[in-house]
Parts: sequence; C-alpha cells; structure tokens
Amino acid sequence: MNYETFAPHPNLDAIVKCHWILEVPGDMEAPKQRVIPDGCIEMCFILGDDVKRFNSENEFIIQPRAMVFGQITKPYFVKPTGYVNTFAVRFYPYGFANFITQPIHELADKETPLTSLFEESSIKELEQKIIEAASTKSRIAIIESFLLSRLTDKSIIDNIVTSTIDSLSQTKGSASINSILKDDLSKRRNLERKFSKQVGISPKQLGRIIRLQAALKMMLNKPGENLTQVAYENEYYDQAHFTKDFKEFTGVNPKQYLDNDQMMLSSLIYSKD
Repeated sequence: MNYETFAPHPNLDAIVKCHWILEVPGDMEAPKQRVIPDGCIEMCFILGDDVKRFNSENEFIIQPRAMVFGQITKPYFVKPTGYVNTFAVRFYPYGFANFITQPIHELADKETPLTSLFEESSIKELEQKIIEAASTKSRIAIIESFLLSRLTDKSIIDNIVTSTIDSLSQTKGSASINSILKDDLSKRRNLERKFSKQVGISPKQLGRIIRLQAALKMMLNKPGENLTQVAYENEYYDQAHFTKDFKEFTGVNPKQYLDNDQMMLSSLIYSKD
C-alpha cells in the first residue's frame, strides 16, 4: 500500500492542503475500510478498478471515477474491487467554495460527479488528460492548471471564516466559538451562515473534528499512550467525553480503532497527514 502527499503550487496553497496518491495492489486482500471525518473536501480521480461505497451492511454504490466528496460528518465504508490507483486534491475546509456557486453543505456525506459541478466537456477533457498523464507530477500540473484557470476571486474566503478556522487549528479544535468571537454572540449566527456556505458544516462541528484528528494522530504516532493522557492533552473533559466523541465520528471506541483491520487505510493516511 503506497500513500504519498505533495505540496500545491504557491498560488493555491491557501486553498489546497495537498495533492495525494494511493496505490494498493489488486492481489492485496483487505476488508472494507472505514473512512472518518477530517474536515476537508476531496476531489478524486479513480484511475484503477472501481471502488464501492457501502450505504448499509450489504448495499453499495460504485463511486464516480471523477468526483468531489464533500464534508464527512459520519464514518462510511469503502472497498476496492481490485487494483487501487487514486489521484486526489485535498482542499482546506473553505477551499473548494472558491470554485463552485452552490452552497458547500449540499455536497456533504456524498460523492458528486465533477460533471455536475463544472461544464461537462471541460471535465471530460480534464479526466482524459489525468488518465493519460505519465506521472504524478504531470497530473498535479494538469489539475492545478484547471483550478488556477477557475480561481478568479479569492475574496469569497471571508476573513471571519479563515480566522475562526485558524484559531481552531492552532488550538487543535479545543477553542470554543464564543472565545474565538470574544463573546460577541451577534457574530455567531453570521459565522454559522458563512460556514454553511463556504465550509459545509458548523464551526462547532469542525472544531470537534479537528480535535478528534489531533487525538487520533497522537494515538497513531505514540502507540501505547494512555488514553486518559490522550484525552487530557487534547482538552476533552475526561476520557468518557473523548470516547463518546471518538465513537460518534469513527463508529468504534479508541481501543477498537487501534486493533481493527478495517482502519488500515485511515491509520496510514492520518498518521502521515
């Protein structure tokens, strides 16, 4: 299993967190993999065999081969049908709003074909170029040219949104929204409207996801760390609060996560991200 990330062009680095690739041999038998919220939006190109996303224990859809997956608010399962070869762009929480006109919350918890968001002929041409590219470097150049050609006005990224996300990131999600707004509650409703349009989830929910990710990285990079200490260092009220949040976003408790082979993919990604 090979997962790598690549830095974006300087003109996109305020919007794009990274480009990434994932390759898994077709003969590598793996169970369904659990994908959990990370606060980002992904534009994905499936270059290998089809990938199933499960709606229930036995029901699934085949993911579009060129798509955007919106904000994730609950865990879901995927399973490749064979060889995995995916190229993708990971946007910061507010990043993808710069490229489309519809509210970002409409994309949450589902895959949306790129042809539903952009002109179909341009997407067909883009997809063909991505498929035919000889290297990851070439694919990055192709997708960045596409994005830069559509980045006409950065002013859509509202200062109150970016400053709130910066504060949440710097405090690993532990800062309260009231403290960020300095208890000016008149700003809260406005902030929540802007988050719905530009991020796709509420500021409080994004803060919870950022804090969960910080705790998850600590668990993955410090195996054997006491879970009470993980909860304390990430400013949960107590271990019970940590376990409750963890289970809500991942579907399992922290101990089950570390011992579960359905977490191989997310453990690989989140330990490096």
